[in-house]
Amino acid sequence: MRSRPRLTRRETLALAAAGLAFPLPRAARAEEGASAPVEGPRHGFSIFGDLKYPADFTRFDWVNPDAPKGGALLTQAAVWSTNQNPSTFNSLHDLILKGDAAVGLDLTRAALMTRAHDEPDAVYGLVAESLEIRDGGATLVFRLRPAARFSDGTPVTADDVVFSLTILKAKGHPQISELLREMVSAEAAAPDRVVVRLSQKRGRGLPAIVATMPVMSKAWWAKRDFEASSLEPEPGCGPYRVGRFEAGRFIEYEAVAGWWGADLPVAKGRWNFRTIRYDFYRERTAAFEAFKAGATTLREEFVSLAWATQYDFPALADGRVKKIELEDHSPSGAQGWFLNTRREIFADARVREAIGLAFDFEWSNKNLFFGSYLRTPSFFVNSELEATGLPDAAERALLEPFRGEVPDEVFGEAWRPPVSDGSGRDRALLRRASVLLTEAGWTRKGDRLVDARGRPMEIEFLEAETSFARITGPFVNNLRALGIDARERVVDPSQFEKRVTDFDFDVVSRRWSLGATPDDGIRQFWHSSSRGTPGSNNLSGIADPAVDALIETVLAAPTRAAQLDAAHALDRVLRAGRWWVPHWYKADHWIAAWDVYDRPRVKPRYDRAIESTWWVDAARAKALGKGL
Repeated sequence: MRSRPRLTRRETLALAAAGLAFPLPRAARAEEGASAPVEGPRHGFSIFGDLKYPADFTRFDWVNPDAPKGGALLTQAAVWSTNQNPSTFNSLHDLILKGDAAVGLDLTRAALMTRAHDEPDAVYGLVAESLEIRDGGATLVFRLRPAARFSDGTPVTADDVVFSLTILKAKGHPQISELLREMVSAEAAAPDRVVVRLSQKRGRGLPAIVATMPVMSKAWWAKRDFEASSLEPEPGCGPYRVGRFEAGRFIEYEAVAGWWGADLPVAKGRWNFRTIRYDFYRERTAAFEAFKAGATTLREEFVSLAWATQYDFPALADGRVKKIELEDHSPSGAQGWFLNTRREIFADARVREAIGLAFDFEWSNKNLFFGSYLRTPSFFVNSELEATGLPDAAERALLEPFRGEVPDEVFGEAWRPPVSDGSGRDRALLRRASVLLTEAGWTRKGDRLVDARGRPMEIEFLEAETSFARITGPFVNNLRALGIDARERVVDPSQFEKRVTDFDFDVVSRRWSLGATPDDGIRQFWHSSSRGTPGSNNLSGIADPAVDALIETVLAAPTRAAQLDAAHALDRVLRAGRWWVPHWYKADHWIAAWDVYDRPRVKPRYDRAIESTWWVDAARAKALGKGL
């Protein structure tokens, strides 16, 4: 959502010999030092310098600048991060590890710069009106907008920015603090100017990470414990403030009247709802019934069975509710069952592969998913970062130093999950699984699989709700046929998040996705340094020197083409590790909404953009009797 493995001296020397030990791009190294030229102020930043919008742009292409303001979006959680819990909440502080925070708190915050969701990684000024990059990328200088205000009316100053960056690195949620690991310092050079210094181990994307961290009020936090869970709303400098809420049930975000950033190019046509409300439900069925009754007016559907068979209620039949499919061109995410290698039984890759062979995706897709999905083969599926076919010359050059230390298969065709016969119990695949388990030292004793000490193989699938049982159940039955004592355990949402945070599970299902341009955040998914960090996204506990080195190569790539080569090499090594049993994906979002909303003609390539760009059509809302 322990000890940190370290590279041995031999491994470090091997990586250095390969030119892969935390390198900086050649161009960046040449520019470093006191005599390096100073770049002038810029309105935006992209990792490889390719900005779509000029300095005098007036709005993003994917908004309606004339969208009416007002009305309400009544919805359910579809996206969450850090300690946010989609099923309940007991905190309004989502920047730390403690507590279950409400979804949507990011609406109350603003950052120095904000993403352009039709570009892979570009950010443009929000709280900061400009950015200078000095010393070949080692120093960032942000100049703040004098108009920026917190919702309590106090101005945003350089001291607030410095406080925010410093405390998030020191005490923030691991998913945040790990991103700032290579930020050396932040200081206020003037009331409106912040200087940030980065280490030599930084990735090329670190400036954008720093620029998109939330800005908080230093004065407000001076009287409070940052590490404590709290239900006291924090004054943010974003377009919304916390309104009414009832812990565990609902929370409303109210538009800040006269928000200081409303007319900026990055905000024009955005944040159109007067109120955004999230309702929380512990079970999918209750959430769906609330939507059908109109208690909530928009939801994203993630269950193919429901999308295919349950949207047949009167409001949909007569057109009051619409089904909408939004194309998704962002990486579709590495959804799957993650095998916790901190558990001894998963230490052997042959065991992990055998477990994966017991999942019959073809049967599930036909009988459970109505053929809605494709099998996920890659950690970067649905993006140009995904490795395909044989490695080309550039990829082989990156992989060759690790020959003999990584599986030979990384030098061949990119691994893909096996295709079953669709019977639900493919005998050939189960025989292969049995052979692998035997090779790994497990033997059959009656109807149970035991190790050399006679201990049975036991696997628990941890879940937060019962709706996944129809998918996990057949998988569990196949594992039992192999002699594995597999079972499911459903716990309440708070306990589930706590156990995932503490890595207290055998197998857990999770979906996460990356941006179109990898940045320092990928360390917390696969780098050995994140294996022992509670709350990190390294659910499988990966600690592999080759993976570590290739991550740094991805981050230090001097061009987008070089980064793609490095990502392909990394993807091949990750896939060869069998760290997970991959699920499935689809390259679109399933949205169901009461017919009271409108949206821009163009959707941004890399975002749903519902909360930020849609609006209420007052005439349609009135016709449906919706007092939004």
